[in-house]
Amino acid sequence: MFDYNKILATSLWNNTIQDYLVALGILVGFLVVFKLFKSIVLVRIKKWSKKTKTDIDDELVAMIEKIPGFAYLYVAFYISLYSLNIHSTFENVAAALLIILIFYWATQAASNLIEFILYKHAKGEKGAHKTNAYFAINLVAKIVLWSTGLLLVLSNLGVNISALVASLGIGGIAIALAVQNILGDLFSSFSIYFDKPFEIGDFIIVGDHMGTVKKIGLKTTRIAALEGEEIVISNSELTSTRVRNFKKMKKRRILFEIHATYDTTNEQMKAMPKMIEKTIKKVKLCDYDRAHFKEFGDSGLIIEVVYFLESGDYKVYMDTRQEINMGIKEAFEKEGIKMAFPTRTIYMEKQ
Repeated sequence: MFDYNKILATSLWNNTIQDYLVALGILVGFLVVFKLFKSIVLVRIKKWSKKTKTDIDDELVAMIEKIPGFAYLYVAFYISLYSLNIHSTFENVAAALLIILIFYWATQAASNLIEFILYKHAKGEKGAHKTNAYFAINLVAKIVLWSTGLLLVLSNLGVNISALVASLGIGGIAIALAVQNILGDLFSSFSIYFDKPFEIGDFIIVGDHMGTVKKIGLKTTRIAALEGEEIVISNSELTSTRVRNFKKMKKRRILFEIHATYDTTNEQMKAMPKMIEKTIKKVKLCDYDRAHFKEFGDSGLIIEVVYFLESGDYKVYMDTRQEINMGIKEAFEKEGIKMAFPTRTIYMEKQ
C-alpha cells in the first residue's frame, strides 16, 4: 500500500513533491483565470466598446487580444515559482525574462496606439506630404519609445545606465548641433502638417515670391511660380514668416479709383456713382458696396469705388474686373464723360 504522505514529503531539488503540486495547481489556476478573462470578460468589454462613439477603446481591446498565449503562460509560471524554493540565479533569470516581456508588450502597445492615432488623424487626407509626415512622425515616435523601453529594461535588470544616458545625451547634442538646420526643417514640416497654413494646390505669397504649392517635403516646399519657374523654400522659413494663402479666400474686397476730367459737369458727377452701381450690380457674384466722389486729384476728379466678389479664384476675379471696367467705360462714353489721364498745363506769361 502506497504511503502518500511519504511520497508527498519526498524532497527533490530542495522542494517536496507537495510543493511542486501546489506550484502546478497555482499554474493551472492562473491559466484558468486568464482563459476566463479572455473568453468572458474581454468579450463583454469588446461588445461594450463597439457601442461607444470613440474607436480608441476598440483599439485598446484589440491590443489586449493580441497578447500571445505564451505571455499568459509565462506570467502564470512565474507566479507559481513563488511557492517553490529555487536557486537565486534561476529566480533572477525568470524575473529578468518577465521584465523584458512586460516592457516589450507595453512598448509595442504604446507604439501601436501612436500609430493608430496618427493613422486616424491622416485618414482621408491625400498628398505626398501627408504620407511623408505620417511616416516621419511614426518613425521618430517608435525610436523614442523603443529607446526608452530598452533603457528601462536595463535599469530594472540592475544595469547602471547613468553613463549610457550621459553618453547618449552628449552624442545627441553633438548630432543635433550638426544637423540643426535639417531638424528645424523637419519639425517645421510637422508644424505645416498639423497646423495646415497651406496645402498642395493653394496659391500663396511668401515675401517676394508667389505661386501654387506643388510639393511639401520633409525639408523644403516647392512652389510653381506664375512665370513658370519652380521656387524651393525651406520649411523653417515658411513657418517663421508671413504666408498669404489666397486659396482660403472666400470673399475678395476690390477697391479702385476712377479719374474724371475737370470739365465734367456737376450733373455728370452726381450721376456717375449711380451709373457705377448699376453696372456692378449686373455682374454675377458681385456685391456692390459704395462709390463716392473722393477728392480733387492732380489731373482729375477722383471717384473711389468698392465692391465685393464672392469668389477667391484669381481668374474669376480678373474676368469680373474686366467686365465691370468695360461696362463703366461704355456707360461713361454714352453720357460723354471723359476719363482723365496725367496731364500738365503750363501757363506762360509774356514779359
